[in-house]
Amino acid sequence: MPRAMEDIWPLVHAERAALIGDLEGLTDEQWQQPSLADGWTVHDVAAHLVDNAHATGRYLLLAMARAWFDFDRQNDQGVARHRGATPRETLDRLRAVAGSTAAPPRWLTALPSRLVEEVAHGEDIRRPLGLTRNYPEAVLEAALFHQLGTPQAIGGGKHLRSLVTLTATDADLVLGQGPVVTGPLLSLVLVATGRHVAVDDLSGPGVPLLSRAG
Repeated sequence: MPRAMEDIWPLVHAERAALIGDLEGLTDEQWQQPSLADGWTVHDVAAHLVDNAHATGRYLLLAMARAWFDFDRQNDQGVARHRGATPRETLDRLRAVAGSTAAPPRWLTALPSRLVEEVAHGEDIRRPLGLTRNYPEAVLEAALFHQLGTPQAIGGGKHLRSLVTLTATDADLVLGQGPVVTGPLLSLVLVATGRHVAVDDLSGPGVPLLSRAG
């Protein structure tokens, strides 16, 4: 059930606040732990979230131009630009943008993409550190609906809708067609963002198809 756009920002801001709360308790060593994002530490992911919170259309256009329209390079440059000299400096920068409502233009991506970013990157940080969050069902549902409507070529999981039937064990939600994949709603969201570490949380005859889906 897609949510009204005006309902999204309070959810985004709550997720930012929750992650800031988790980051406040980390040691310097934990900040340097590898995250689920390939090649990035926890500190790097936090800096990426600062970069995301600035992401208006003009900001993205300039960032992509600086990176010669290489998406991976643009992300790495954004991390370098917003990563503080210390974890505490980066955390202060994250606090400063926690209430931001900057977002790409809606013709480029729908506003629930902001929730996808917060959940996916929140788990990039939390899972390697053994931290957990009880995400509101509304957050995960909005994120999953967005991902399943977004093409794989731009980081979405739309291809999954015609490949498997995603069935949440902790919510009244069934999406897609094909062999059944069953598991927690959070794990379904992560799989829809390409984070196959969450496949271990799932069961059902459709699970083998996920690994072949890319």
